[in-house]
Amino acid sequence: MLLTSKATLGECEMSEQIRGRHWGRQMDDVMSEMARQATICKVKLLDPGVIDAVIRNDESVCGTSNPLSFKKLRNAMLMGFVVKGKSVEALGPVETEGLITAIRERIKAHLGNQLGGSA
Repeated sequence: MLLTSKATLGECEMSEQIRGRHWGRQMDDVMSEMARQATICKVKLLDPGVIDAVIRNDESVCGTSNPLSFKKLRNAMLMGFVVKGKSVEALGPVETEGLITAIRERIKAHLGNQLGGSA
């Protein structure tokens, strides 16, 4: 006979915390890579229309030519959409958006206006 027990409230909370940390790390890794590559290419990711241009593979948004770095930026951005989708499935849209906002603010604080947008 197989014995099963229901998870306690504390165990459920711990599981949620672990999932939150996991997806937070995943999002942080992808967003940090995007910021790193955007800085190398001098792409102002936070300026209007720039993200769409990168997705369209339009290198005219680069302040300096670096095709390899631009490719890495684009790939990281596309991966970011996948990770965000999986995070929404696991955590929900509100918690995912909270993670993204916190990471974006940390990156903006670290890089200042190098990524464009309002300083």
